[in-house]
Amino acid sequence: MTLIAEDMLLLLLDDDSGKPLADSTKLPRVLAGALVVELAMSGSLRITGPDEQIKKDHVVVSGEPPAESLLRRVFDLVATTSRPLKPQKVIEKSQKNLAKELAARLVAQGFVTEKKDKVWGLFPTTTWPAADTSREKVLRDALRSALVDGTTPSPHSAALISLISAVDLTHKVIADADKKLLKKRAKEIAEGEWAGEAVRKAVSDVNTAVMAAVMVPVIVSTTSS
Repeated sequence: MTLIAEDMLLLLLDDDSGKPLADSTKLPRVLAGALVVELAMSGSLRITGPDEQIKKDHVVVSGEPPAESLLRRVFDLVATTSRPLKPQKVIEKSQKNLAKELAARLVAQGFVTEKKDKVWGLFPTTTWPAADTSREKVLRDALRSALVDGTTPSPHSAALISLISAVDLTHKVIADADKKLLKKRAKEIAEGEWAGEAVRKAVSDVNTAVMAAVMVPVIVSTTSS
């Protein structure tokens, strides 16, 4: 099984150009959010609620550490912190170099190739064009079935849809469907009964954290200008 974050990156890379559909602010953060959500789905982490000893909306350990290395790194971050962190802080601390690490894993699995180049002959750039689209087709067909045909998604697909919706890229992943209908259906899935309350809360809080992280550079840029 591939990670939710790996599958998300596969869906958010343009097959021909190898460039991400999400910008450099959104991409690493939504990928880090995917790791948090996967840990919540497995029961390793959870988001605190009201009437708990720890203040609500903080990430805490709730199960065994995962064997998978990237998931373990996020788990250890939460487990070893002196004070519980909010989802946004976990995302910020987990997002550095994450896109490149996940892309390297996709290269190793044969799904994409790595292409290095220079913009204007000066600035180095890396892209990841598609090499084997079989996995991506399975993922896209599952998302299309849920978003366009109205079928009930698997928890894995529902998590992908919820997170891709958080960065408003559902219409890029399913490009030949009505944007408004996709957005509406994605919202319904994100808020639906596809997972337990703890996981839905994790998805909701991670989505909020991703959007907040994306808005900070915009606010700073607007203020400084």
